Amino acid sequence: MIQPMSRLKSVFTGAGALLLAAVIWVPCLHLFFRQPASNFYTQKGLSPKAKLLAARHLQLWTEPASREGELRRMRASNAEWDFMGRTFLVWSLANMGLREPASKDIYLKTMDQIIDETLRLEKQEGMYFFLMPYAKFRPYVAQPAHSLFLDGEIAMMLASRRLLEERADYKPLLTGRVNAIVERFKQSPHMVLESYPDECWMFDHVVALAAVRMADALDGSDHSALFRDWLEMAKHKLMHKDTGLLITSFTTDPTPLDGPEGSTIWMVAHILQFLDTDLAQDQYQRARKELGETTMGFSYAHEWPKSWKGQADIDSGPIIPVFNISPGSSGMAFIGASAFGDEKFLSSLVATLDFAAFPSRQSDRLKYCASNQVGDAALLYAATLGPLVEKVNARTKL
Repeated sequence: MIQPMSRLKSVFTGAGALLLAAVIWVPCLHLFFRQPASNFYTQKGLSPKAKLLAARHLQLWTEPASREGELRRMRASNAEWDFMGRTFLVWSLANMGLREPASKDIYLKTMDQIIDETLRLEKQEGMYFFLMPYAKFRPYVAQPAHSLFLDGEIAMMLASRRLLEERADYKPLLTGRVNAIVERFKQSPHMVLESYPDECWMFDHVVALAAVRMADALDGSDHSALFRDWLEMAKHKLMHKDTGLLITSFTTDPTPLDGPEGSTIWMVAHILQFLDTDLAQDQYQRARKELGETTMGFSYAHEWPKSWKGQADIDSGPIIPVFNISPGSSGMAFIGASAFGDEKFLSSLVATLDFAAFPSRQSDRLKYCASNQVGDAALLYAATLGPLVEKVNARTKL
């Protein structure tokens, strides 16, 4: 019969062995998932992961039943995800076509299918079809009601398609939407526009302004004064004092509703490359300092800096305790790391993705089971971005 002290000794010996194993092996765990950043993002052509992710998305748009099932699941949580899954994919395909001209026709066909269906749904169902239900809870301050979220991303889809290859019937659609956006900016006392009633989002503003600049590059218009004035306003009124990061949302006053958030700022920093490269670099470096984190070889991102704490929502995803990991911020950090050539951070983000997001590869297609269609589309955009920015900036002066 084992004596109590002997049993206790055995327990402590076993626990010590487990602890020693953890000390030795946990810091080495990332080595099993580590890979060069070029496996996710390359300057030329398409990376291996970009090809796998793209094949999955192209499949969804050639198999209606698969797409409908995926969209139904997303819309049950958030109608915005349906819309943003479309926009991220169109932007990705435009970059892919510029990277691989030989495959351009395949990408154009899918882009046109997505754009045409999105415009049809907007016209048929109205703008609320792609918005969350609270958009109907109270009236918009500016009338008639418009959502910059929808107008900006649709304009950027149209512009991206035309930058890959001109399509004559899309030109008046882009011009009309851009002119309407510009006119509303001019009418706004503070140069801020609603996405939801008395709710304005930084993400939507920079996307809309980037779409205007893309239209300038395409059609020879010049809205440089608008960009200059808006950027000056944002630097003075929409900056978080403690971090120097642009805030996430605000009212039409503009009064801040949220401080800086990772699920927004990584994309904002990248899109600013269309508008102000110095400010873009500044915002990325600040976000990297305030939100980026690496632990034992795995990188991830916080949703909020230490100097400001918000509420977890559908964009941030549930915050993982202890490490304060935000799935939303961590996913969008891929866009920032790719856009600004942060290879070390990107490589360890990919290690985290392959370790924790449950990749599922079937034949030549890849999806992440811990993500969804819009999340994977954002990853595809991160893996392909660059050519659109280069083409626009080569045609027009900042």
